[in-house]
Amino acid sequence: METNDVEHYKRRLVELRIEHRDLDDVIARLVKDPLVDELELKRLKKRKLMIKDQITRLESKVIPDLNA
Repeated sequence: METNDVEHYKRRLVELRIEHRDLDDVIARLVKDPLVDELELKRLKKRKLMIKDQITRLESKVIPDLNA
């Protein structure tokens, strides 16, 4: 893997972690709201899960496999 690729993945990881944390904050606030749009809340949770999956995939590309 090239150095440019690794740097790109690392930058993307930072972006995704920030978005994941922001979504976590929004979801936590919405859960407390009795008038929350349940469909919107479900969409945000799904988006957060997708981001978590992306983070996991990128981490596996950046962190070398110790078993190899």
